[in-house]
Amino acid sequence: MLKNSYLLLLFLGASYSSFADLSIEGHYQGKNLFVQNPEDEDGFGFCVTNATVNGDPISDGIQSSAFEINFAEFNLKIGDAVFIVLEHGMGCKPKILNPEVLLPKSTFVVAEGAISCTPDGTLSWTTTGESGKLAFTIEQYRWNKWVAIGEVDGIGSEGPNKYSFKVSPHSGENKVRVVQTDHTGKKRPSPETTFTPTGVKEPTITPLKVKDVIKFIADGSSVETKYEIYDAYGNIVKKGVGSEVDCTNLKKGAYYINYDNKNEKFVKI
Repeated sequence: MLKNSYLLLLFLGASYSSFADLSIEGHYQGKNLFVQNPEDEDGFGFCVTNATVNGDPISDGIQSSAFEINFAEFNLKIGDAVFIVLEHGMGCKPKILNPEVLLPKSTFVVAEGAISCTPDGTLSWTTTGESGKLAFTIEQYRWNKWVAIGEVDGIGSEGPNKYSFKVSPHSGENKVRVVQTDHTGKKRPSPETTFTPTGVKEPTITPLKVKDVIKFIADGSSVETKYEIYDAYGNIVKKGVGSEVDCTNLKKGAYYINYDNKNEKFVKI
């Protein structure tokens, strides 16, 4: 009796180990998935023996060299989570030909007037039409370019979805926006909004011929600001936020500094 049970367990173990799973998950974006399905190792059938979407079996088509997973059969809505499992033999492996169709796309909409920023730098925006969780990058226009200053996780639902972020303003008029970048690599921005902060003084740098430290001064007092320093070849050598910059490790020569919303040149001596 014990011998027969042992043999049964061996048989079940061999049967279990003769199959493997290939899984993929993402969000339904309105397009179907295509699977390349080679012959099994014996050459008498095809590699995939069973396929499910969110636990529900795919009705037909898997016994062919390639098949399509038609998500319309599962009554999915745009943005719904999907989890696909392909059970296959150990001696072969199917290939998902277009896995990118399950990656979230940037589809958010920020209507005119749905993004604003208060004088203290509190940025607020409301979206509709999101179809997957993608982060929003907050960008501030300074130094003649858009500069990323922070990130907020997207909710990913149809919305309306409300967000906020605290901006560190520079002196004068500030311009900000939010953007998303999906798997296509294309940046999608919101409308811009502008605000003028209260209590932010315009700094200057001193000295312009630097031996040790550059200081940022406004009305005779030290002030903190965001800064970037480039060498004569355009390579960034320092960046950060502070009221001064240690320049002792810079080589002698000309440099360019972006700070507040200004660009200036200085010389390390």
